Amino acid sequence: MDTADRLIESTRELLWERGYVGTSPKAIQQRAGAGQGSMYHHFDGKPALARAAIERTAEEMSALAELQFTGPGTARERLTAYLLRQRDVLRGCPIGGLTQDPDIMADPLLKAPVTQTLARLRGRIADLVTEGVADGSLPPALNPTNTAAAIVAAMQGGYVLARAADDPALFDNAIAGILPLLGER
Repeated sequence: MDTADRLIESTRELLWERGYVGTSPKAIQQRAGAGQGSMYHHFDGKPALARAAIERTAEEMSALAELQFTGPGTARERLTAYLLRQRDVLRGCPIGGLTQDPDIMADPLLKAPVTQTLARLRGRIADLVTEGVADGSLPPALNPTNTAAAIVAAMQGGYVLARAADDPALFDNAIAGILPLLGER
């Protein structure tokens, strides 16, 4: 891993752990094992580095989702596989958690990949719902846009509940509550 990658990876972890304000350039450099000169050689400053870290996190999150979305089975089976996928629930969603960071949400440069990723996720879920209604694997009354928003909201809320109580079972409960919407028993 080169210096730029170490800086990005360090920033990703620190943003997830501490938020934007708590992610100081010094902390990034220490975690990455890089000097100040190296950081500013590769990035124009903390905002540019944070943007690169958020974009990488978004790409990783989207790629993981696509594994289930494009896997084998009916649309319902693929969507269920996504919902039941193993996650580090008590750490929260690395993108969804950034929506609670006022400094990220106030900066259009940093906010854009967060909102784009969540919009892309809702869009892909809506596509699966459309496919599932068409192939009969999902109930015909489902509205793809509304269902996608409900699924993402339940997941993000599940992360919040689990983290607040330090109990991953609360995330599982949120998912179990959404599965009947998909015709699950």
